[in-house]
Amino acid sequence: MAKSKIVKANEKIAEKVVGTFEKIEDTVVDGYTKMEDAFVERYLTKDGETVEEAKKRLKQEQK
Repeated sequence: MAKSKIVKANEKIAEKVVGTFEKIEDTVVDGYTKMEDAFVERYLTKDGETVEEAKKRLKQEQK
């Protein structure tokens, strides 16, 4: 069954909207991760500890 022009147009619009949302989501998550890493590095790391090690340690301490 052939799709109407309106259905095809709606599918194209939906693809664009979803793609744009994914780009925005990735940008926001990346920005948050950078801020989180900077905070952990400045305030929560101990002597010689990397950011990743500090995050693991903090996770263990919360359990």
